[in-house]
Amino acid sequence: MLDDAFEKHPALNGLIFHSDRGWQYQHQAYQAALANRGIDQSMSRLGNSLDDGLMEGFFGILKREMFYGQEHKYKDLNELEQAIHKYIDYYNNVRIKTGRKNMTPIEYRNHVLTTLTV
Repeated sequence: MLDDAFEKHPALNGLIFHSDRGWQYQHQAYQAALANRGIDQSMSRLGNSLDDGLMEGFFGILKREMFYGQEHKYKDLNELEQAIHKYIDYYNNVRIKTGRKNMTPIEYRNHVLTTLTV
């Protein structure tokens, strides 16, 4: 998979590759392949994967809502990156969720912080 990605997109400098701590991602050859192409690897610390579930859930929502079935909309990685930035802004500031009392993540965060200080 990694070789296919490099063949299709040879210039990936500055990319951040986030993964869990699976053995394949810790393998020296895998890490060297990323580093040789200017890709920074991001992993949770050993035994501290609290962010994994939250981030995987968010990435699943992002892909479902703005990518899958819409891949043809993006001419290149730059357009996709811009679309992801717009989606993150939408997700944080516009998209409400019933589990957050029909608030956006920003509104809910501010609500919780206000409640805690009262």
